[in-house]
Amino acid sequence: MKIAISACLCGKNVRYDGSNKKDERLLKLLKGHELVLICPETSAGFPIPHEPLEILSGKVFTSSMKDVTDKLIQGSYKCLAQIKDCDMVILKQKSPSCGKGKIYDGSFSGRLIEGNGIFTKMCIDNGYRVFSEEDYECIRKELG
Repeated sequence: MKIAISACLCGKNVRYDGSNKKDERLLKLLKGHELVLICPETSAGFPIPHEPLEILSGKVFTSSMKDVTDKLIQGSYKCLAQIKDCDMVILKQKSPSCGKGKIYDGSFSGRLIEGNGIFTKMCIDNGYRVFSEEDYECIRKELG
């Protein structure tokens, strides 16, 4: 299978704070599959590190309340073009670009709400099967 996956889950230091969220268990499960590493925030041109981003009322803001919605949408479209032939997409939970089902509420207080990140929504709208790293068992079943 060809699988698009958030670069931070593969150990790439692309998160807003310059870190990663490498998921060894997930990478072991995906061994032998073709992985397409993506990051809508770096594709949008955000530097590493950069201010945290959160979604508030459908728009993406930095922690200093600068509206960067259009910039993240552009980066998300670039990633969408990269994953054309992928069978599934695995994205980093809670992210304003990649969160699936859970995102931060826009108050920069650590509070989670139901919702999807900008790129996640694009993937779903374009018919991709989208999972977060927290959907490990579902991913395992999909892979057979």
